[in-house]
Amino acid sequence: GKETRIKSNLSIFKMKIICHGGAGHTPKVQDGVDKAAEEGWKILKETDNPTLAVTAATIVMEDDFRFNAGTGSCLRDDGRVQNDAAVATSDGRMGAITNLQDFKNPILIARELLDEFVVMLAGEGATDFALKKGFKQAKVKGSEKGWTGDTVGAVALSSTGKISVASSTGGVRGRPVGRVGDTPLWGSGFYCDEHIGILATGVGEAITEQLMCYRAYQHNENLEKSLDWAIKLVRKDTGVGIIAIRSDGQVCGLSNTSMPFKIIEK
Repeated sequence: GKETRIKSNLSIFKMKIICHGGAGHTPKVQDGVDKAAEEGWKILKETDNPTLAVTAATIVMEDDFRFNAGTGSCLRDDGRVQNDAAVATSDGRMGAITNLQDFKNPILIARELLDEFVVMLAGEGATDFALKKGFKQAKVKGSEKGWTGDTVGAVALSSTGKISVASSTGGVRGRPVGRVGDTPLWGSGFYCDEHIGILATGVGEAITEQLMCYRAYQHNENLEKSLDWAIKLVRKDTGVGIIAIRSDGQVCGLSNTSMPFKIIEK
């Protein structure tokens, strides 16, 4: 498939955001990714809060039926939608939910866990937590399409050097009930600390087996080389992608297949 690359190296702590719409997803949804990035950028400029920015960007894609997240999530083998989502910040907080059913914006529920002792909830526990936090359940119809693009996500850097990541997915069509992909798994689908915010997208099992995000961070070359090395850990016919921002200002999106994405840094 078409390989996607972009890299930028600018001054430290210049605000920036990068969003993606899923490795393997059609370029026809680029306008949706652009809209998500623009909304995230708007919030980042107004608040200088990267967590609010990445959440806002992810919500735009969860609400766009063309993406495999939120309202457009693919169906599991029982014909229902099960969502995974994760949020993490450079000050050491994280929140992840998996096998969540009947909520329009799973990313908001994952974000609620940032200030809890528990960092990950699944299934019934995730539902109970969401309801206690005041979220309303709503039937999510999901999509009959067999998406190859897995996951949407965003990474943002504030003017003070804070980094946040947010990722949301409907998984893979036809996967068994209870399947957990890479999206909510720390180090595999997402990682964030004071040096980097990084997200993976694509075939979740392959990403998880390689602990892709953390290993990309540990590779410790320039950002593009590190992401390229991590992607090459999987077979060439296994579609994966990574987006990341480093605190030194490097931002990069890289995929071995098509991956609609957008960087804003002004």
